[in-house]
Amino acid sequence: MQKSTLREYTESILIAAILALFIRTFVFQAFKIPTGSMEDNLLVGDHILVNKFIYGPTATPFEDWLLPVRALERQDVIVFRAPQEPDKDFIKRTMGLPGENVVVEGGEVVIDGEAIDDPHANHKASTGYFHDTREPVQIPENEYFAMGDNRENSRDSRYWGTVPVSHIKGKAMLVYWSYE
Repeated sequence: MQKSTLREYTESILIAAILALFIRTFVFQAFKIPTGSMEDNLLVGDHILVNKFIYGPTATPFEDWLLPVRALERQDVIVFRAPQEPDKDFIKRTMGLPGENVVVEGGEVVIDGEAIDDPHANHKASTGYFHDTREPVQIPENEYFAMGDNRENSRDSRYWGTVPVSHIKGKAMLVYWSYE
């Protein structure tokens, strides 16, 4: 018995929609950069692809070996729900990891008493005044300290605290469209 053309098209569209929904929910998602907090590395209006799978949990050592999953690292650019505004997505760079003590002094990021190499920091807007932390921040387990690259034009962990791992959506992988 032959299927009707309408039924074949309907099944194909349904399968494509389910696959697209699965990929968008669990694997990749597109985002647009809304502000200049990541300039000069990511510009306002850049369209990025975010890997939502990379920080996913695995249950067995075999899954660790098979799947491209890894722990979040310093300098990873992440997309997350803001702790103070959970309905908004933010993009920032991970600067501090769980268990570390972070302080920003004179625009320099100091972790556990040592200044870190910070090649992505942009201090162009600075007039000698840096948005430092008021006091050291001890990062709790399963939380991260995130900062924008455009340091004097970024609302980040210096203002609203650490980012819980449960708020992290994924890692920015590539810019697939930029106006510049």
